[in-house]
Amino acid sequence: MATSRRTVSQSADVLIAGGGIIGMSVAYYAARAGLSVAVLEKGEIAQGTSSRCDGNILVIDKEPGFDSLMSLKSQQLIDELTRWLPHSFEYRAPGSIFVCETDEELAAAQMWVNRQAALGLPFRMLDRSDLRQESDYFADDLAGGLECASDSTVNPYMLTYALAEGAGGFGAVIRLHTEVRSITRLKGGGFAVDTDRGEWLAGKIVNAAGCWAPKIGGMVGLDIPIVPRKGHLIVAARQKPVGMRKVMEFGYLMSKFGGTRQVDEETERFGVALVFEPTESQNFLIGSSREFAGFDTVVRPEVIRTMARRALRFYPGIADFQIIRAYAGLRPWTPDHLPIVSEVDEVPGYYIAAGHEGDGISLAAVTGKLMSELLTGADNTCIPAAPLRYDRFQAEEWRRQHAR
Repeated sequence: MATSRRTVSQSADVLIAGGGIIGMSVAYYAARAGLSVAVLEKGEIAQGTSSRCDGNILVIDKEPGFDSLMSLKSQQLIDELTRWLPHSFEYRAPGSIFVCETDEELAAAQMWVNRQAALGLPFRMLDRSDLRQESDYFADDLAGGLECASDSTVNPYMLTYALAEGAGGFGAVIRLHTEVRSITRLKGGGFAVDTDRGEWLAGKIVNAAGCWAPKIGGMVGLDIPIVPRKGHLIVAARQKPVGMRKVMEFGYLMSKFGGTRQVDEETERFGVALVFEPTESQNFLIGSSREFAGFDTVVRPEVIRTMARRALRFYPGIADFQIIRAYAGLRPWTPDHLPIVSEVDEVPGYYIAAGHEGDGISLAAVTGKLMSELLTGADNTCIPAAPLRYDRFQAEEWRRQHAR
């Protein structure tokens, strides 16, 4: 799909900057809707955040209401994609669970379940006996937990490539090793995009560059409020079956959204919270951490030690399991933890699909579907578009709430 030739004045209805899972999902749904689409990626497909993450399509960790219902729609679309895309992507839907360390967390979990269940979502509480049935490796003193039965998992690499292949089947053009240098707004509408491999003309542009979206936004004078948030993951060998589905600690919610936990100083400083995910290859991932460290992706041993120590709190029996490798990636964070999936009113024809933080895999399908509907001017969209608009950050009420 890559080309090494320098081309001049190629054109597309929609030009997408970014070849990660978000960009490829937008490309797939837009091309399927009948638009001529080109994707420009400065490196390889899924080279950035999409290759340095887990593969979960989760509702369990989403705020009850718009967030959780948006994620449920994405789960439904992912299930459909298993039948529509040309290649499989290790899709499984075993559900996921939160485990609670204390009775106080268990009480908070009950309120979380009540709110989600009131929306018709498949949540239920788990007691200590449920945890023992879930895994022999759980610590004996855990208070209980909760389950979301609809949660699923995929291989992020394979899904991104399957979306790219599917988009190509509908005529999308994908240009790798092609870096956007500048974007010029044309007087008659549309854009001229200069790259290191020639110029493109496009009626519309979708900025799907993730952590690098502010750079692409700056080319048309936009200040996009996205910053990178670093996260570490450990890959370990599953010497014995520890568990069959995604497990997180309930404190993960507080780590994600900035709440206060009763943990040691390093765990709090590195934003560490248990994440356990079995993979189809019979290994498992252990996470996670959350830090603001610019674009640094160097693995820090002190963070890995803190994550391992936290994992042993919940799974004391895996102390002698073998670590295969560790890696760190960047998640595109926004101040309100919601992505931007929106047209930009002050730059007609310019769209943003970025800022998903750790939910890019979860929300890839619904993002691609919604963006295709915005690009084609659909009367109805698969989810409400207003909460994801770019201009929410300019609203006076939003600024007041987030100025504290």
